[in-house]
Amino acid sequence: QVQLVEAGRGLVLIGGTLRLCCVAYGFEFDGYDLGWYRQALGKQRELGVSSIPSDKTNFGDSVQRRINISRDDGKNTVYLQMNSLKAEHTAVYYCDAERWVLGHNYWGQGTQVTVSS
Repeated sequence: QVQLVEAGRGLVLIGGTLRLCCVAYGFEFDGYDLGWYRQALGKQRELGVSSIPSDKTNFGDSVQRRINISRDDGKNTVYLQMNSLKAEHTAVYYCDAERWVLGHNYWGQGTQVTVSS
């Protein structure tokens, strides 16, 4: 069964650092575009950052100066780090794996991240 399972601390202090990981089950990351998206309450889901196999990284406009993605295809794991968090970064964070040539687009279940003082 194909699954993306996210994990990480859900409560982060203002000014702190968010670290999440996402592990794939049932398929291999090799060749997939991987991404982290965020959806705040009442807003559309938006790109945080994505990584494609050629080592190119794409950043969402609202977070590009504070976010980073890394991947370990051997472990089928993708990581998110986001620095200097603000309350406005409170959202549900999703990992995503895409390989359109195969018609695959998989999403994690989402993990709630709350940034608070």
